[in-house]
Amino acid sequence: MADHPVNRLGGKTLLQHADIPYMDMIARKGRCGTLSTIPKGFLPGSEVANTAILGYDLNAVYEGRGPLEAASIGYEMRDDDLALRCNIITLNNGNIINHHGGHLTTEEAEQLIDALNAELADDRIQFIKGIQYRHLLVIRGGNKNIICAPPHDHPNEPWQPLLVKAIDDDTNGKRCVDGYSADNTVRLTATETADIINKLIIKSQAILARHPLNKAREAEGHPTANSIWPWGGGYRPKMQTLQQMYPEVKSGSVISAVDLIKGIGHYAGLDIISVEGATGLANTNYEGKCAAAIEALRHQDFVFLHLEASDEAGHDGDLDLKLKSIQYLDQRIVKPIIEETSKWDEKVAIAVMPDHPTPVEVRTHVDEPVPFAVWHRGIEADSVEHYDEVSCAAGNCGHLRLCEFMNMFMNLK
Repeated sequence: MADHPVNRLGGKTLLQHADIPYMDMIARKGRCGTLSTIPKGFLPGSEVANTAILGYDLNAVYEGRGPLEAASIGYEMRDDDLALRCNIITLNNGNIINHHGGHLTTEEAEQLIDALNAELADDRIQFIKGIQYRHLLVIRGGNKNIICAPPHDHPNEPWQPLLVKAIDDDTNGKRCVDGYSADNTVRLTATETADIINKLIIKSQAILARHPLNKAREAEGHPTANSIWPWGGGYRPKMQTLQQMYPEVKSGSVISAVDLIKGIGHYAGLDIISVEGATGLANTNYEGKCAAAIEALRHQDFVFLHLEASDEAGHDGDLDLKLKSIQYLDQRIVKPIIEETSKWDEKVAIAVMPDHPTPVEVRTHVDEPVPFAVWHRGIEADSVEHYDEVSCAAGNCGHLRLCEFMNMFMNLK
């Protein structure tokens, strides 16, 4: 939900313009600061930012978005698997129009994934169903040393120059002389892997173009979901649980509509709570997610509650919808959680923050600090009055980086 100043809002950011009295209250009664969530050398993706917020060293544990989504879907990766996030997207006139296929429903997407598996799956290739436009491509023996372009970073750009490229087949991307990689797993070269993925992209376009679902969407004037776009590939990650990292967390849960967030939670040792009607969009089941968070907090130490709506609105460049999603978060999530937990004898520490900015006039993630506010009953407040990018920068928590936030949050006094 973090953003840039917008001329249409009189030079204010969306957080400065929005009516968010409960997030403002957390800022006013608590402590504030800013946080850099993207380590040097990493792209500003949600999988990177959320993993960093939870206190992990990305250089030690990062394996891309695909393996996280595999964990969420329930696919247990083999040691020789390469798992890639696989969007179903919309192309038109040679350009990427959107990263979501016109906001496919999960039921619609299942038909398309079934069709792709029927024509493209074999002993090496498999598509795994996810949620809405977010799915999984598994390549047995695939090599992760490839460059893939996240489709949400390239709206209205030509797709062909963004096809997958090998990093370097003369070093890590090349199979060892005996046919095995460094982890003793048989793998393709990076060039071979890139070629497989690019051929799948092109073949998928013919399959999806003739699918009855897309024919119907086209006839009704809706965007067609006419290409796959794999990216974010990696191997099975090796992560400690939060319980192993922080003695304060003996139990915990993650609540999200987004597979990669559930996957992070899985490897972090958190219970995954699914909420009916959670969509990842502005029409998500706010009340259901809020109720699930409150119930989890009654008997667990830690809850990671994630809402995707403002990010999606930012990618679509929809100013009004992003403002509405921020205000929904304040009224339908933050307000009832504060009101309920304030009645409890046990103090509950609450933090509010984005994972990264997705400015509506940029329509993609940017690597910039995000504002955060933390509060519990009895905390010594700083001088910040409002929750926004500018105000929080003056908070007494200062500017933190990466795991410094979680270390601070676990030691609040």
